[in-house]
Amino acid sequence: MTSLNGTANGHHRAVPRWDGWQPLPIRRPVPDEDEYAGVEIADPWNPGKAFVSFEESGHAPTVSHQPAPAPVAVPAEPPAPTIDHVALAEADRLRKLGEAEAQAKLIEAEGRVEAERIRAVEEARKQKIANDKAEGKAREEEAAREARIAESKRKKEEADRARAQAAQQDAEQQQAEAEQATKVARSAASWRRAALTFAIVCAVVALPVQMSAFYSRSAPWLLAAPLVLEGGAWVVLKGAAAAVDEHRPHWHYRLIAWTLAALAAGINLSHGLAHFGRATAIGTAFASLAGPGVWDLHEHGRIRTRDGKLTRRERKAQEKAEKVAAAEKRRREGQQRADREKAEQAAREAAEKLAQEREQRFPKVWEHALKLAAALGETTVTEAVWRRAHKDVEGTDPGDSAEAQNLRNAAARRLLDARADAPEKSVWKTPGAQVNPQVPPTRRRGSITGPPVRGVRRPGDVAPFVQAARNQASITAKNALENTPRED
Repeated sequence: MTSLNGTANGHHRAVPRWDGWQPLPIRRPVPDEDEYAGVEIADPWNPGKAFVSFEESGHAPTVSHQPAPAPVAVPAEPPAPTIDHVALAEADRLRKLGEAEAQAKLIEAEGRVEAERIRAVEEARKQKIANDKAEGKAREEEAAREARIAESKRKKEEADRARAQAAQQDAEQQQAEAEQATKVARSAASWRRAALTFAIVCAVVALPVQMSAFYSRSAPWLLAAPLVLEGGAWVVLKGAAAAVDEHRPHWHYRLIAWTLAALAAGINLSHGLAHFGRATAIGTAFASLAGPGVWDLHEHGRIRTRDGKLTRRERKAQEKAEKVAAAEKRRREGQQRADREKAEQAAREAAEKLAQEREQRFPKVWEHALKLAAALGETTVTEAVWRRAHKDVEGTDPGDSAEAQNLRNAAARRLLDARADAPEKSVWKTPGAQVNPQVPPTRRRGSITGPPVRGVRRPGDVAPFVQAARNQASITAKNALENTPRED
């Protein structure tokens, strides 16, 4: 491109100028008449007019040349704009900035996508862990439930077996007791029958000798005397049995029965020795005593069973157990006595050691405690006496003193100072903060032993109040003035 100032594309050089325009001749090839027979060719310079025509007769086309048109003035090319390098640099900067922003946004988007993917992966991992934990917990709960069910079944089976065993043992025990009771009843019945049979046999053996002793032709009615003796003994024994069953005294029945039996035995012995010989006399006398005696033994066994009397072996075993229990009791009492004496000795030693410690560490309090103990009639310094003496001397209960109170106060002050110095901590209330004046201290004293003289407050000593505090103070003062009753 060219410009009027002699520059071309920003470079200074001579530019050729064209003063006039000349049309260039155009050579157009003659078309083949066979191909373009009867076809008109339009003139490019005069649209709508044909200058080449082909005759249908087959002759060569005739070319008609139109007159050359007049030259047309072409306007000069507009001047090329100057290049603004600053604008180009700014545009390039903006382009790069836009590309950088786009790249940053792309990276940010990719980062968000990657973060979202990582978060999703992490969430999936956490969810999987949670699911695994839940599944494991569910399995554990299921296993625990199955274990509880199995344990419950096992306990139920054990309880069923225990109940079955207990029922079986109970049945066996009842059966054994029934068998034992049957056996005892059978034995008792057998013993009763044997005793009764033996008594009858003895009566049959002893009765003829007695009848012979009382027989007399002149007094036949004396034959009833042996029946009275033998029958009387048995009647009295029956009375003793009734007394046993009714839980009444029975000893006098048994005494009468033995008296009658002894009388019958004496008659048999004397008459037998006189008329039948020694053997008959002794045998019939024994029969008179053995019959009632055996039956009395039977009743004696029933009486002991009813009263729960122990046998000799049971009494010996009981006496032995009582001796063992008494020996164990004596041993236990001796051990307790020894332990008690040992504890008392340890307590006395501890009391003596404590008294020595108190006398060594608190001589004034100990001396006063001894005086108090003597005044109160105590032989030793008791805890009550020591507490009162400590209160009198130190002014506090045992375990506390003025030095301990000073230590606690100093520790509390150090703690408050440490908390107040920490910038991240809140302000702590300091005891006596309102009595400190907001003025710098001075070293001058009013007198030699007097307190320091209060300094003079100057501008800048303390930070000024903020405007909000001033406004609030003004409002408070105004309200106080308005609310104060006036005296007319």
